Amino acid sequence: MTEKEMMKRTKSFALRVMKVVDALPRNASGRAIGGQLVRSSKAEFIAKLGIVEEEADESALWLELIMEGGLLKERLVRDLHIEAGEITAIVSASRKTARARLQIENRKSKIAN
Repeated sequence: MTEKEMMKRTKSFALRVMKVVDALPRNASGRAIGGQLVRSSKAEFIAKLGIVEEEADESALWLELIMEGGLLKERLVRDLHIEAGEITAIVSASRKTARARLQIENRKSKIAN
Protein backbone atom coordinates (compact mmCIF):
# COMPACT_ATOMS: atom_id res chain seq x y z
CA MET A 1 0.00 0.00 0.00
CA THR A 2 1.38 3.39 -0.95
CA GLU A 3 1.49 6.36 1.41
CA LYS A 4 -1.25 8.06 -0.60
CA GLU A 5 -3.46 4.97 -0.40
CA MET A 6 -2.87 4.73 3.33
CA MET A 7 -3.81 8.38 3.84
CA LYS A 8 -6.98 7.86 1.81
CA ARG A 9 -7.87 4.72 3.74
CA THR A 10 -7.33 6.28 7.18
CA LYS A 11 -9.31 9.36 6.18
CA SER A 12 -12.16 7.15 4.99
CA PHE A 13 -12.07 5.22 8.26
CA ALA A 14 -12.23 8.43 10.29
CA LEU A 15 -15.19 9.69 8.26
CA ARG A 16 -17.02 6.39 8.70
CA VAL A 17 -16.40 6.48 12.46
CA MET A 18 -17.77 10.02 12.59
CA LYS A 19 -20.96 8.90 10.82
CA VAL A 20 -21.43 6.01 13.23
CA VAL A 21 -20.95 8.30 16.24
CA ASP A 22 -23.38 10.85 14.79
CA ALA A 23 -25.97 8.10 14.21
CA LEU A 24 -25.90 6.89 17.82
CA PRO A 25 -28.90 7.78 19.98
CA ARG A 26 -28.61 10.99 21.98
CA ASN A 27 -29.01 9.23 25.30
CA ALA A 28 -26.45 8.54 28.03
CA SER A 29 -25.35 5.23 26.49
CA GLY A 30 -25.01 6.66 22.99
CA ARG A 31 -22.97 9.62 24.22
CA ALA A 32 -20.73 7.43 26.38
CA ILE A 33 -20.04 4.86 23.68
CA GLY A 34 -19.67 7.50 20.96
CA GLY A 35 -17.24 9.47 23.08
CA GLN A 36 -15.25 6.34 23.84
CA LEU A 37 -15.08 5.39 20.17
CA VAL A 38 -13.78 8.82 19.22
CA ARG A 39 -11.27 8.86 22.09
CA SER A 40 -10.08 5.32 21.40
CA SER A 41 -9.39 6.19 17.79
CA LYS A 42 -7.33 9.18 18.90
CA ALA A 43 -5.55 7.18 21.59
CA GLU A 44 -4.75 4.46 19.07
CA PHE A 45 -3.41 7.08 16.67
CA ILE A 46 -1.12 8.43 19.38
CA ALA A 47 0.09 4.92 20.20
CA LYS A 48 0.85 4.24 16.54
CA LEU A 49 2.80 7.48 16.31
CA GLY A 50 4.88 6.21 19.21
CA ILE A 51 5.72 3.07 17.26
CA VAL A 52 6.64 5.09 14.17
CA GLU A 53 8.83 7.34 16.30
CA GLU A 54 10.66 4.35 17.80
CA GLU A 55 11.17 2.71 14.42
CA ALA A 56 12.49 5.88 12.79
CA ASP A 57 14.83 6.48 15.72
CA GLU A 58 16.07 2.89 15.55
CA SER A 59 16.64 3.24 11.80
CA ALA A 60 18.73 6.35 12.46
CA LEU A 61 20.82 4.38 14.94
CA TRP A 62 21.49 1.55 12.47
CA LEU A 63 22.40 4.02 9.74
CA GLU A 64 24.76 5.75 12.16
CA LEU A 65 26.38 2.40 12.96
CA ILE A 66 26.79 1.69 9.24
CA MET A 67 28.61 4.99 8.80
CA GLU A 68 30.71 4.87 11.96
CA GLY A 69 31.52 1.20 11.50
CA GLY A 70 32.80 1.89 8.01
CA LEU A 71 30.40 -0.58 6.41
CA LEU A 72 29.57 1.94 3.69
CA LYS A 73 30.98 5.32 2.78
CA GLU A 74 29.29 8.05 4.77
CA ARG A 75 28.28 9.93 1.63
CA LEU A 76 26.10 6.97 0.60
CA VAL A 77 24.17 6.91 3.86
CA ARG A 78 24.31 10.47 5.21
CA ASP A 79 21.14 11.79 3.53
CA LEU A 80 19.14 8.77 4.63
CA HIS A 81 20.43 9.19 8.18
CA ILE A 82 19.41 12.85 8.16
CA GLU A 83 15.97 11.94 6.82
CA ALA A 84 15.47 9.35 9.57
CA GLY A 85 16.33 11.99 12.16
CA GLU A 86 13.94 14.49 10.62
CA ILE A 87 11.13 11.95 10.46
CA THR A 88 11.76 11.08 14.11
CA ALA A 89 11.54 14.75 15.08
CA ILE A 90 8.37 15.36 13.05
CA VAL A 91 6.58 12.31 14.40
CA SER A 92 7.70 13.08 17.94
CA ALA A 93 6.30 16.61 17.69
CA SER A 94 3.07 15.31 16.15
CA ARG A 95 2.69 12.79 18.94
CA LYS A 96 3.20 15.43 21.63
CA THR A 97 0.65 17.70 19.98
CA ALA A 98 -1.90 14.91 19.59
CA ARG A 99 -1.42 13.83 23.21
CA ALA A 100 -1.87 17.40 24.46
CA ARG A 101 -5.03 17.87 22.38
CA LEU A 102 -6.46 14.59 23.66
CA GLN A 103 -5.80 15.65 27.26
CA ILE A 104 -7.59 18.96 26.64
CA GLU A 105 -10.55 17.14 25.07
CA ASN A 106 -10.71 14.72 27.99
CA ARG A 107 -10.74 17.62 30.48
CA LYS A 108 -13.52 19.36 28.53
CA SER A 109 -15.48 16.11 28.38
CA LYS A 110 -15.23 15.65 32.16
CA ILE A 111 -16.37 19.22 32.74
CA ALA A 112 -19.35 18.79 30.38
CA ASN A 113 -20.46 15.63 32.15
